[in-house]
Amino acid sequence: MSMLDVHCYTSISFSYLSRARLLSETLRKHHPDWVLWLCISDLEPEGFALDTTDHGFDHVLWLKDLPIERLESWIFRHNVVEICTAVKGFFLEKILDSGADIVFYIDPDIALFNDLMPAVQRLSKANIVLTPHLVEPELISRQMWENERSTLLHGTYNLGFLGVQNSVEGRRFAAWWRERLQYYCFETAAEGIYTDQRWCDLVPAFFDGVDIIRDSGFNVASWNLSSRPIFFDKDGRIFAGSALLRFYHFTKIANAGAAMVDRYAGRSSAIYELVKWYRSSLDRYEDTRLKGYWAYGVYSDGTSILHEHRVLYRSRPDLQEDFPNPFRANSFLRWIKDRETAR
Repeated sequence: MSMLDVHCYTSISFSYLSRARLLSETLRKHHPDWVLWLCISDLEPEGFALDTTDHGFDHVLWLKDLPIERLESWIFRHNVVEICTAVKGFFLEKILDSGADIVFYIDPDIALFNDLMPAVQRLSKANIVLTPHLVEPELISRQMWENERSTLLHGTYNLGFLGVQNSVEGRRFAAWWRERLQYYCFETAAEGIYTDQRWCDLVPAFFDGVDIIRDSGFNVASWNLSSRPIFFDKDGRIFAGSALLRFYHFTKIANAGAAMVDRYAGRSSAIYELVKWYRSSLDRYEDTRLKGYWAYGVYSDGTSILHEHRVLYRSRPDLQEDFPNPFRANSFLRWIKDRETAR
């Protein structure tokens, strides 16, 4: 098992670099021999130069280098969450091509608290491993509505974590996933698409060797705390329900995620210790130059790109044809302003 070449990648814009650095720190603590890839859907801001050598990453991959026809047009159709997700299939294929035996994708806002060897062991036999948002039915009506219904809307599996073996079937999955995300990776749950998650509801039906990890210590988050209480045992080990806490997903920890922690923490004080630790640890890696930054969030003149501009553009093939680089303020933005003036 120790001879397997395990690679791990995460996907960010620069505003999430601090989270990626903390992920790297916690991952290196448990798996110092893994190969780590940082995938960036952004451009460096003026006066900032990325240095990954002191943050544990072995390789950096850039959105700007992807072989996508009319790349600017493709990027423009997505918001920051959508684009950082849409690239995951492309980068998975590239990392598999590098010769990795096993590849894990891990979201940047995740921190490890124990090793991931159970997932590695599963992938010695399986082609794909997925982790469900929920592994036990909710017992209270409000929780059924908030958590089980939310899972029905957004996808059964949390794609903040994914494992793929470099097998024929694993590569077939990677190609399938890349194509779906290239064309349909949007936050439109009401239309049956929620970035990459709803697509992966189909994975157990389409592919062989799919292993569902129902261990309560994997992919713990605010939305499943009701059935996975966090606590420390007498030896200082941290648990989620009946299992060792492998990793916690600190999604939206400053706003909606914090409210859900308050709602579902119950009598657990350990979860608040985790949140306090995570916030203070992030402070060590924050860079004020990157706060709220995303190069693809503005037109060439600095005007913020509104979400409705992106939705309009991606719904109109004629606009995509007329404005192959819609980031140019003197093209698509001028068309929008002229249209508004004419009303």
